[in-house]
Amino acid sequence: MKKSFLILFFTFLFLGGFYFISFHIPRTAVIERPQNLSVNYSNIISTSSPENYQKKPFFLKMISDIKDDLILENKSFLEINLSAMKIKLYKDGKPTKEWPILAKGDPQEWGGSALGMYKILSGNEISFSIVTDVYMPYALHYYGKYYIHGVPYYPGGQKRITTITGGCIQLSDKDAKEIYELAELDMPVLAIDKERDNYQFFQEKSSDFPEVSAKSYLAADLNSGFVFAEKNSQEQLPIASLTKLMTATVIAENVDLRKSILIKPEMLEAYGTTKGLEAGKSFRVVELFYPLLIESSNDAAEIFSGFLGRTKTIKIMNEKAKAILMANTEFVDPHGFDSKNVSTAQDLFQLAKYITDARPLLWEITKGKQVRSFGEVRFDIKELWNKNVFNNDSNFVGGKTGYTVPAKYTAIFIFKFNTNDEKTRDIVIILLGSEDNKIDTQKIYKWLQENYSLLPIIPIVEN
Repeated sequence: MKKSFLILFFTFLFLGGFYFISFHIPRTAVIERPQNLSVNYSNIISTSSPENYQKKPFFLKMISDIKDDLILENKSFLEINLSAMKIKLYKDGKPTKEWPILAKGDPQEWGGSALGMYKILSGNEISFSIVTDVYMPYALHYYGKYYIHGVPYYPGGQKRITTITGGCIQLSDKDAKEIYELAELDMPVLAIDKERDNYQFFQEKSSDFPEVSAKSYLAADLNSGFVFAEKNSQEQLPIASLTKLMTATVIAENVDLRKSILIKPEMLEAYGTTKGLEAGKSFRVVELFYPLLIESSNDAAEIFSGFLGRTKTIKIMNEKAKAILMANTEFVDPHGFDSKNVSTAQDLFQLAKYITDARPLLWEITKGKQVRSFGEVRFDIKELWNKNVFNNDSNFVGGKTGYTVPAKYTAIFIFKFNTNDEKTRDIVIILLGSEDNKIDTQKIYKWLQENYSLLPIIPIVEN
């Protein structure tokens, strides 16, 4: 009897202690970065009701993560690593040889090297660049205006020695020849620049996420891929004029921006009109980015596609989407008026990150700033109606809005924030199917400040 009593007594003590340890010792909520990002990029778990909820934080896949997939699949490929300034050859998933990069493009001067997943389209022992009027030895063409090649030289034979290219990847002649001989047609080419950083965000408060009208939204850190909150971010929805961001990207990467385009009547048949765009007038390619991205001109989008070829432009836009991890995106026109232009908030994160890393001058234009335009810009930027509603906010990095009846309001907005440890972060807010993209953004912006101690770089003055 005594023995039974002792057994019950110690069992009670053990269970009581376990209860106390499990439920009464204070805990610190820590959001940890997944150890293997190549395995689980979308660990989404609902934490509150469907009407007003946020999701547990997770990390989005990035272009730099594609390398892990190729290695696991035992692929042979070329990796262009612009941060390390090296090209590496992988055979059956294993690194076999690497070469130093001598020069690359500068994204601050329109010449940023293209990032993403491509393939070798052709190879020539000597190719001629009509953009820079130079010969390129041992040139491997992998996308748009972009080649891997040796040291270029002018028709007279003088070598063009530079540390900055128009976007191509320049090697020594010896190394370029070696890669040229080892590479194969259709071999994958992965071009990466900034890899995912390891910054950790900590949710200091846990207030309910605000009610927003958007059918789909996403708030995420561009450098780490950390998602603060999302709803239906993998649902394919119409994106309206967010389409024009991809139009501008592929035009910048496939056309000489200094070229002039003569406007023809058939280029002006899109919905709406834009002051200054008239048949018979000519504008440099780069000039047309201003009405396209500030006023969201459908005419400018059709002028671009009419110049490059409408079918070809849309084809390149869809190919580019796949190259930068926008697997659930489809374009059928260059401006977004057709509701069949669809994407997801997660895909649009990839587009926002791509432009930030490779084509940041497009964001400057969306703010109404004049950038290097190879001459006079024949549009009065102050007279263009800037539809990017936060363009006067000092913390606004850039973005784009859209609206059609089927899509409702859509938006990509990027803001700079300081963390409480004085780190500067670029945070993107993406909205699809919103009744009011400005109010929805302001609500999410405020929630980020309150819950993650994210502070504007320059304090916003309330009117």
